[in-house]
Amino acid sequence: MPIAPEHLALLYTGPFDAYLYGRNSRDMKKRGTAGSVGDQLTEGRDICLENGWPIKREFADIGRSASRYAKREREEFEEMIAGIEAGDCRILVAWEASRYYRDLDVYVRLRSVCMAAGVLLCYNGTVYDLSKRADRKATAQDAIQAEDEAEGIRDRNLRTVRLNAKAGGPHGRVLWGYARRYDPDTGDLVEQYAHPERAKIVKRIFERVAAGETEYAILHDLRAGGERLPGIRWEQHHLREMLRNPAYKARRVFQGSDIGKATWPALVEDETYDAVQMIISRPERRTMRSSAVVHLLSGWGRCGECETMPPLRVLNNRNYLAYQCSERFDTVMREDKLDAYVVEAVLDWLGSKAAAAAFSSTDDQERTAAARLRGSQMQAQLDEARAQAATFGPDGQPRLSIQSLAALEASLTPLIAAARQEAESVTVPPLLRGIIGQPDIDAIWEDMSIAQRRAVLRAVVNIRLMKARARGIRTIEPGRVQLTFAGEPGFTSG
Repeated sequence: MPIAPEHLALLYTGPFDAYLYGRNSRDMKKRGTAGSVGDQLTEGRDICLENGWPIKREFADIGRSASRYAKREREEFEEMIAGIEAGDCRILVAWEASRYYRDLDVYVRLRSVCMAAGVLLCYNGTVYDLSKRADRKATAQDAIQAEDEAEGIRDRNLRTVRLNAKAGGPHGRVLWGYARRYDPDTGDLVEQYAHPERAKIVKRIFERVAAGETEYAILHDLRAGGERLPGIRWEQHHLREMLRNPAYKARRVFQGSDIGKATWPALVEDETYDAVQMIISRPERRTMRSSAVVHLLSGWGRCGECETMPPLRVLNNRNYLAYQCSERFDTVMREDKLDAYVVEAVLDWLGSKAAAAAFSSTDDQERTAAARLRGSQMQAQLDEARAQAATFGPDGQPRLSIQSLAALEASLTPLIAAARQEAESVTVPPLLRGIIGQPDIDAIWEDMSIAQRRAVLRAVVNIRLMKARARGIRTIEPGRVQLTFAGEPGFTSG
């Protein structure tokens, strides 16, 4: 039977060299009932001192779970096991059973090691000899209770997370660009608010991408301005994750789905965020070998001779750079000559009434707004369905079956894509709004980066390069370069 520590010397022969063990999980609000690891070890020292047990070693696992859901290993616990197996101690002391284990598999392992080494187990002010049936039964019951408590804690945490997500509250790490305020007494989250300095950087990043700048250029400037966090510099994946995160427009994401409005303020307007998604989702932007664009028309100027209209690419042709058809090489023109021709034509067009008319149609604006709203509503419906399929009712069944979700996705996905394409086809890029009709278009153009210039050209003109009338002709004859501007029949958004 279990015995009190003060009676141990009457029944067992010493010495009782002791190991002390303390553990706690991460408890941001300091509400845990097990106390700090320091308090646990202090109580263990008191027990050893009162009963004359020499302390051989102390082990402390701070911020480590002992349940089967633990994500990190308990290094100190493993060292303690090794010491027990080596015969380095006679008794193991902890505050309560749950400090050792919240998982039956771990309990069985510790029990086996202690039985083999003849080590006694002490917790809750009681000593157990695991070589005895009654003591094994008692400690097993405590282990079952500890595991059940862990399962209950997890269930409550998951329920809290789901309810918090449904209410639009923040969870997990603080999103870069925001800060949090906590109640000093309870530790409860009061609000998540825009960080005074970082929020401005986030907004500027989205605006620059929407204006046609590359992530490469933005990343270069961010690094020049300092570290992202102390000791952590800006990396490409930081930008990539930021630009794709709807939380910056105050949307709550749960289990990968947008489930509604968030409680924190938006750092980016919906229109800017949607414009950025259209830009970064373009296939050519995802597959570029380098983010540093160096050629004005490569990749989207087209060969007009091939039926599939393949893009032009830049090759070295007899010691000068030229645009050529990327499939059959049947069209070719010097890069500097084609660039100059296209730029001159586009700048003239941007200053014309035709440019203003192409992007000022009330019908187009209404169609854009309607398409954007339609796409957002269908996406919200699909996200809600996904969230329903990931939650379960009292009977343990998903609130929406996988078959129903699959059918809904099959019907909505193409409609969402069509709505986004329609919205993109008539949306004016933010950068273009400050150019059309301006008297100093040439000066504005000179101040732009090549990425911004490409964004402007994509939005206003389609380029088709045709064959020369005969070999050896170097001039740009009529019809050799075919330009179709926005608002004209046959124009397609880049």
